[in-house]
Amino acid sequence: MTSPTVHGAEPDDWTSGAFGNAFVDSLGGGRSGEVVEIPLKPTSPATPGPRKEATSPATPGPRKEATSSASLGASTKSTVPVPSRDRVESAGSASPTGRTSPSAKAPSSDPKAPSSVAHAWRASASVPRRSAELPPAHAALICVALPFLAISSQEGQLTGDGLEGFYLAGRRLLSRCLLRVAGREPVAVQARMAAADRARFVATLRSVVDGGPDPEIVVERLRHADGTERITLRSSAVRPLRLPVEVALGTDLAELGAVAAGRAGRELAATVHDSGLRWSSSAGHAVVSADPPPLDALASAGLLRWEPELPPGGTWSVELRVRTDSPGAGRPAANGSVRPLAGAVAAGDDPRVGPLLRSCVEDLHALLLRDPAHPSDLYLAAGAPWRCGLAPAEALAAARMALPLGTRLAASTLKALARTQLPGSGRESGMIPGPLRDAGPHLPPGCTGTEATLLFPALLAEARRWGLPEQEVAELLPTAERCLHWLRSAVGDSPYLADTGPRRLLRCETQAHAHRAAVLGADLLDALGRPGAVELRQWAQALRTRFQEDFWAEDRGGGRPAAARMPDGRLLTHLGSASAHLLDTGLFGGGLMAPGLLDKVQIEQLARLLGGPALDSGWGLRSLGVRETSYNPFGHRGGAVRVQETALAVAGLASAGYEKEASSLLRGVLLAAEAFGFRLPEMYAGEQRREGGAPLPHPAACRPAATAAAAGVRLLTALVGIRPDVPAGTVTLRPMCAPLGEIGLAGLRVSGAPFSVRVSRLGLAMVEEAADGLQLGA
Repeated sequence: MTSPTVHGAEPDDWTSGAFGNAFVDSLGGGRSGEVVEIPLKPTSPATPGPRKEATSPATPGPRKEATSSASLGASTKSTVPVPSRDRVESAGSASPTGRTSPSAKAPSSDPKAPSSVAHAWRASASVPRRSAELPPAHAALICVALPFLAISSQEGQLTGDGLEGFYLAGRRLLSRCLLRVAGREPVAVQARMAAADRARFVATLRSVVDGGPDPEIVVERLRHADGTERITLRSSAVRPLRLPVEVALGTDLAELGAVAAGRAGRELAATVHDSGLRWSSSAGHAVVSADPPPLDALASAGLLRWEPELPPGGTWSVELRVRTDSPGAGRPAANGSVRPLAGAVAAGDDPRVGPLLRSCVEDLHALLLRDPAHPSDLYLAAGAPWRCGLAPAEALAAARMALPLGTRLAASTLKALARTQLPGSGRESGMIPGPLRDAGPHLPPGCTGTEATLLFPALLAEARRWGLPEQEVAELLPTAERCLHWLRSAVGDSPYLADTGPRRLLRCETQAHAHRAAVLGADLLDALGRPGAVELRQWAQALRTRFQEDFWAEDRGGGRPAAARMPDGRLLTHLGSASAHLLDTGLFGGGLMAPGLLDKVQIEQLARLLGGPALDSGWGLRSLGVRETSYNPFGHRGGAVRVQETALAVAGLASAGYEKEASSLLRGVLLAAEAFGFRLPEMYAGEQRREGGAPLPHPAACRPAATAAAAGVRLLTALVGIRPDVPAGTVTLRPMCAPLGEIGLAGLRVSGAPFSVRVSRLGLAMVEEAADGLQLGA
């Protein structure tokens, strides 16, 4: 199945790219004890409804009609145009201006060339550059169990409008699923997520004309991402009821990219198939089956019909199942026998910590994908509904933040991305490829391939500290060494790592990532007896010395780190959340954090800025300060709150001893999480929190998102300050001073074994469960 391409407000990889390489006013009464037959309401001409057709009642089971498939259409591959400000290209693609993005390579027959995973995002590189908007998804209920998706409105009816429908591997298998009972649409009263992969919708109906306003029939729909929906009717009527139940179905078999662009095409004609309906096109086919089978199956109307009889207090249910035999069909990636993430739980004085951790773990499992060429290796998709594919930098960043849930996800993500590393001896040799990412209103797009390449050795080094077996570390070490070799080659004689584009911009966060890669990489090389550590440490020391002078902009407020430095030495000094990366220095041995780029005075000033009103919105950390030019509370890198960077700030501030600022940001995200039902979106508006207010959702944000879900894990584990050093047989705890009161985390994993810890209201930590032989560090 060809992967769809969707680009929009976060254009680094807003794509489902690597999916499979998404009525009457009242009812009549009757005498007690009689079966009250509820008649169908005549369909209004303005409302599409089933066309009645003559059928023969002689044969039990569904009454079928003859249909023709001669007019079956085909969906077309399409892309969603990128808004004009959001310029994005993938490595290997040419921009409209003639620039070629980093790592441009022609497909190679070399067996060492990048695997199909490496090319999955490249296939979506050519994007039209004209203004467009993604359909809003912030109010949708999105059930996720990749490669399956179910996107629903709050009413629970699938109308075929917008993004609604069941998707598999980026293709919409069912777009319309309209339920009518006695000719009426039930009145929706509640819609909520029951878990990451399923939603529950409740509606009601009145059964008698003179029964007052109280409904007597409850209609429940439990919708699962895997294409299953169970509809249940419950009667509270005092007499038996016979209720005509109709479900009108339809599909266009369109790709998510075409749906998002408003080019889904016409609905396909159906044929009767066993206990349901079937649709076919050149793109594939879809089948809906029903249990129990319908009394009538009318293909031209796409209609299934039953006439159940409900006794007083009785129930009736039907299960619909959408399926296809197309390539990419299968079970969700997280349904394997071995789950790569532990099912950790949280409890404490603050009742929000439990549901937040549970929701984050569920979302991470829901976003798991299998490497098509190596199904035993799983990694996280970036987010739903727009980015249900591999985004290398975000997959690595999320796996790193999720290390407290075990090292299995980190190992399989590293293995999958190791196969994408660019071979050869050229300028990009050793890079982990990735697309460009919009960097906000003040900077040109940045290359996520650089970020991924620098994350690879850092994640491997930290995974080893958390207990990744030495044999697996040794197997991945050659890839990490090539990443570090690329770093040393890219900087040459310079202390700085410049952008790969022609402008050679020096970004603040890129220097932080490069420094962390060098320091942790040197530590890793030493531990495994490999050469090169001395040179990396020398370069890191030189970078620290120069950075503290060259990247610090003095002002009356005490100064600030520059966001970037131009090749001619000019500083871009806008204040944003990217500076939080300077505090994310990485985990060293012996319970220590690696040194960072700033000195103590500069760290203190940065803590003051991160905790100040310009960046702390009360809901989390703004991506751009409120006083900066071009500030926009909805700008995804121009003022919106990005949960990942808030988590980095909280953890970094806590490690550096600035708990007041860390606690304020942490409480803000908890308030936002509660408002979002504990399913954190990747971003939301950075407007200032006011008493009684709620955070404003970003209409194009992914929810769930891998980095947001993993950030929730990072936030809660920052409260207990776990710093393992499994090779040395120790784990050190540096808890915060109980900003949320007592908290306990159970079911974490250190050294491959369960790990549980509790922090008292006084800020004292106690290990309650740990691997045999693991000692508490000083």
